[in-house]
Amino acid sequence: MAEQWTVEAVAMRFADAAETSRRLPAVRVQGYLSTWPRVVREQWEALGRREEAPVRFPPSPQDIDRLLQAMQWVQWLEVEQRHLVWMRAQRYGWQEIGKRLGCERTTAWRRWMAALQIIADRLDQQAVGASVPLRSFAHPGAPEMRL
Repeated sequence: MAEQWTVEAVAMRFADAAETSRRLPAVRVQGYLSTWPRVVREQWEALGRREEAPVRFPPSPQDIDRLLQAMQWVQWLEVEQRHLVWMRAQRYGWQEIGKRLGCERTTAWRRWMAALQIIADRLDQQAVGASVPLRSFAHPGAPEMRL
């Protein structure tokens, strides 16, 4: 039997996806450049100033594949659950997440666990290949769909 997905494994995959998205190159407007010469500063003018950008190593193709896979998983969730899962993957504190969602931190944690459990259950269903109705993932009163 295939390995089952756990809430912890799904949370680790989202944390890895957030780290990969942070390591992607910045999006810039192409086509603009400056013809001005570089400003050479005196030593006293440059005190406390860092000119060099931090070195970021680009993510590997496998990291990007896992990021895209995690982004597909997010589509199984409601919009509020998506925000919650991604904020936690980016290491926001529970107090900040609770303020964003308008709830207590323990309630935010329970909602986060429920959202990750939804994803883990869906992944387990796909691994088994079962044709289970998706009514439990849809809104009440929605028509029954099969995988």
